[in-house]
This record gives sequence, C-alpha cells and structure tokens, in this order.
Amino acid sequence: MREYGRHIQKMIEHLLSIEDPERRQANSQAVIELMGFLNPHLKNVEDFRHKLWDHLFLISDFKLEVKSPYPIPTKETLKAKPKPLPYPKRYPKFSHLGKNLEVVIDKALKEDNPDKRLGFANAIAYYMKLAYNNWHKEIVHDDAIQSELTGITEGQLTFTNTPFVKAYRPQMESRDRGGYGKQRGKFQQRGGGGSGGGRRHDNRGGSGGGFKKKRY
Repeated sequence: MREYGRHIQKMIEHLLSIEDPERRQANSQAVIELMGFLNPHLKNVEDFRHKLWDHLFLISDFKLEVKSPYPIPTKETLKAKPKPLPYPKRYPKFSHLGKNLEVVIDKALKEDNPDKRLGFANAIAYYMKLAYNNWHKEIVHDDAIQSELTGITEGQLTFTNTPFVKAYRPQMESRDRGGYGKQRGKFQQRGGGGSGGGRRHDNRGGSGGGFKKKRY
C-alpha cells in the first residue's frame, strides 16, 4: 500500500521471517503504532485501529500469523462484494409533484375532521404553487392550482387561503452596475459642489475662489 511506504513493507516482510511468536507479536504491535503515526488522518475514522490491523494483514498478503484484537480478514472477505441495494420503485401518477404529495393527498382524503382536512388542502395548494414557481420560474394563478387539485382529488379538496409564494426575479448584472454608477454619481455631486459645474476649489491661491479662512 502506497500510503505506508517502502519501509513499512520491509518491516512487515521482516515480521514474516521471525520465528518466535512472542517476539513477532511484540514487533507487530510496534509496526501498528508506527503505521498510525505515519497516517494521522486515520484517527478521524471510526475504529481506526481496526483499520490498521486490516492493513497489516493486507500488506503481508494474509500470511502473518499474529493475534489480533479484531477479526482477522481473509482474501475472500476482503474481495466479497456487498449485495446490491434495491432501488425504491415508486411510480407517481403526477411526476411533476412527486410521490410524497400523493401520500399527503391520500391522507387528507381519509381525514374526517373538516378543520384538519382544510389545513391539508391549504398545505397541498401551497406546495403545488411553490413547485410550479421553482420549475417554471413564473407566477401561477390560484385558479390553475385549484383546477389541478380538483382534477387530482376529483373535487374533494378545496383550499381557502391564497398560498403566498414570492415571484421569481432573476438578478441581472446590469442592476449591480447601475447601482454602482448611482453611487459614483452621488460622490461626484458631493465633491463637485453646486452650480460650479464640478470645478475644483483651490485654497492655495489666498483669496481666490471666494474662500475665507476661519479665525479662532
């Protein structure tokens, strides 16, 4: 393994040549400490010492015979591939709204309390308007939301409050530049004076420019 370098490889090869089990075990512990010192980033990994022992057996090609505080890995367990996770296959009726909204709508239709049923309808209408605004970048009228909600629920849900969603307004670079230009205009007006046309008042000419020096 390139992470540990040539010298760790030679040390582990030397461990394989040691015949005394106790001496081999003690030297293996020393190599483990050195491996952890050379790779301090492994300390942030959960069970980093377990990882070091696995690397020790991996570098020795699983030929090192020492006692490990963790299960000793083998070639079969190392090369074993995990089972593929089944991807959830959900087929929403309205793909632009998603499956979760269908679950909420089904729960709203099963609700008997009229106040909770109305709250569900208002929340569903708000989400529908928000999703439409995010995808199309434009404002949609409440009548269109009610028409689509009526088509989905067959007229069983009706919302009362108007779902407020901020309109999409793209930020143009020209606005920033225009604002910066206005600020520069303010500074020019402040420094230029009034009807002087932006002329500079020079104080070095004594009484020139109508400047009067204050006396304290």
